[in-house]
Formats: sequence, C-alpha cells, structure tokens
Amino acid sequence: MAKKTTAKKVGTAELDESKSLKKIGNRLKYYRKKAGYTNYEYFAYEHGFSRPQYGKYEAGANIQLNTLMRILSALNVSLEDFFKGFDND
Repeated sequence: MAKKTTAKKVGTAELDESKSLKKIGNRLKYYRKKAGYTNYEYFAYEHGFSRPQYGKYEAGANIQLNTLMRILSALNVSLEDFFKGFDND
C-alpha cells in the first residue's frame, strides 16, 4: 500500500506575516542605503547591532518593535515615515 503524503498547509495569516516581514526588511535596507550605508554590516557595527542578526532583519526575519524603533532612531526615520504607504507596496 502506497503511503500518502500530505503537504503542510500554510495559513493566510502566516503568508501575510511573512510578506509583511519581507517588506519591513526591504524598507530597512532602503533607509539604510538612503542614509549612506552601502553595507549593512558597517551600519550594524557602527550602531551597536549584531551584524548577523541585523542582516536577518533585512532579509525578513521577525523583529521586535523595540528593536525596530532603535534601528529607525539610528537611521533618523520615524515610525510614521517608515510605515507610510506600507499597505500599498
């Protein structure tokens, strides 16, 4: 008898969360470059963030709000500006 394989279903909420985290990562990268940092490692080092972890944030890893606020402070970007038009992207 053949064994049935079932694909793991990913809920819509999980897909939306993953998509949102990727958008946050892309925005972090955009604002970092806008601030003149061509390399994420240099930005992370200069502002006291873990370089590997910061790289993960730009790649779409989950990020705590307080960490996001610290990063945005280092970039001189307000939460309002960061999330402006977020749902339209």
